[in-house]
Amino acid sequence: MSGAATRQLERALGDFVRARLPASAREPAMFVLKHLWAGLFGGVLMVAIAVSNAIWNDAWPVARYDVLLVLAVVVQGLFLLFRLESREEVLALVGFSILGLGMEIYNTAAGNWTYPEEGVFAVAHVPLFVGAMYSAVGVCVLRMIRIFEMSFVPFPPKWAGVALGIAIYINFFTQHFLYDIRIVLFVLLIVLFWRTRIEFTPFKGRRWSMPMLASLFFSALGVWLAENLGTITGTWAYDGQSQYEWVSLATLGSWALFLYVALMVALAALPGATRRSHIPRPTA
Repeated sequence: MSGAATRQLERALGDFVRARLPASAREPAMFVLKHLWAGLFGGVLMVAIAVSNAIWNDAWPVARYDVLLVLAVVVQGLFLLFRLESREEVLALVGFSILGLGMEIYNTAAGNWTYPEEGVFAVAHVPLFVGAMYSAVGVCVLRMIRIFEMSFVPFPPKWAGVALGIAIYINFFTQHFLYDIRIVLFVLLIVLFWRTRIEFTPFKGRRWSMPMLASLFFSALGVWLAENLGTITGTWAYDGQSQYEWVSLATLGSWALFLYVALMVALAALPGATRRSHIPRPTA
């Protein structure tokens, strides 16, 4: 389905919900519901991981990782069929999967984390369904920018933002055999974006605003909490971590940096969301 068909469905669903809410509740309700809508694919995957862990029998002839991959593909097919996701978003999903799998294959080989179960659909001991997890994060970012009509202002020179994203992604690999320049990358991120605010519209009318760096932190916190579900269910494990041990808070920084990379990819697909200065923007 085209992006126009998906947006038409979203407007119809939004009108249906708003018509049944009191006026005072419409704006906060749409704020929450739009977040849930943007993260729908990731939510389905989280539920699938938890449920499959609870019911799985190792004696079954099929691997849990393979079933999770098939489920992810089937869900995407159903999303397209029922216009819950556009073809453009599915293409972005494939791109985010490739970026995520590249990091996973490298970091798993480096011994940073492991996938303890077996599966047919795997590359270098990394189950392919993991790519769907990364794509769920990336597409969530893309959808939130679109459905909240986000603007990033003031936005630094695009070449600087893109260069920082490339440096961050490269450092995910080179930190294992060269110096880890994560601190430098965080400093550059703060210097470039400390003034940048995200302007967005939960509902028709007043636009909300929040610092972009704060948004990155809270988004990373959400992904970190979801990541703990993966370790609790034994779906993956960090080196030296027990199954019911919380994931180190240090990974918050890694997720914030990856979310920045995902944001740069999403903004490349939605260039109208960036502005160099605060220019009044009409709202619907």
